Amino acid sequence: MKGLLRRPGVQSFLGWLLAAYLKLVLRTVRWRHVNVDCVEPVLSGPSGAVALFWHGRIPLCLSVAPQWWRKAGTKALISPSADGEFVAQALERAGFPAIRMSSAKKGDASKARAAVAGFREALNFVGGGGALIITPDGPRGPHEVIASGALQIAKRTAAPVFLMGMAAHPALRLDTWDQVNLPAPFGRGVVVWAGPLHVPPDAGEAEIAALGADWSARLSAATRQAEALVGALPPKAAKA
Repeated sequence: MKGLLRRPGVQSFLGWLLAAYLKLVLRTVRWRHVNVDCVEPVLSGPSGAVALFWHGRIPLCLSVAPQWWRKAGTKALISPSADGEFVAQALERAGFPAIRMSSAKKGDASKARAAVAGFREALNFVGGGGALIITPDGPRGPHEVIASGALQIAKRTAAPVFLMGMAAHPALRLDTWDQVNLPAPFGRGVVVWAGPLHVPPDAGEAEIAALGADWSARLSAATRQAEALVGALPPKAAKA
C-alpha cells in the first residue's frame, strides 16, 4: 500500500481529490469566527507569524483561508512523507504552498540534513514577513501535543503565534491517531482564534517545554470551545 501511495500519478490524483474536497468544505459550510480580530494587525502588517491548529483538523483548514489569503505570503509546513506529499499538493492547489520539514530519526544523516534545510527555509520565510501554518502534533503525534519545532521557529524569528481551534458539524471522525475530522458539506463550522503568543528570545529548553504544554492546553481548549459552539462531540480520550 505504501508503495502504491508513493507513485506520482496516485499522489497527483489524491492531491486533486483532497483539494476539491477542501474547497467544497470552505464554500458550503457556514463558518463563524470567534475572536478573529486578534490576528488583524498581522494580516494587515509586514511582520511574520506562526499559526497552529491540530493535525486532525486538516480537512477543515481552508476555514481560515479568507484571513490568511490577505497576507502577502502564507505557506504551510508539511512533512516530506508519502502522506504529506499529496497533502502538500492539495494545499498548493488551494493557495497554500508548502515548506517540507519533519524531524529525523537518530542516525539518519540524509533526513537530518533535509530537516535542517527545511527548518532554515521556515526561519527565512517567517523572518521575511511570511505567515507559516503548522499542525504542531503532526505528522506522527502524540495527539494534541505541540512539538518544540513550532516554538523554536517562533523564538528565533520573534514572530507572534496564533492558535486556531476548528470544528464542524456534522462531521465524520475517523479512528486514526489524530482522530481526523471529515466535515460534511452544507453544515456549520466554527473557528476560535487565540493570540498573539510569544516565545521569549532567551527561553531555554525547560521554558520552551513549559510553553509547549501550556499552548497545547490552550489550543485544545480553543478546539473544545469550537466543538461546543457548533454542537460537535469532543474527541475520544487518547489511547494509552
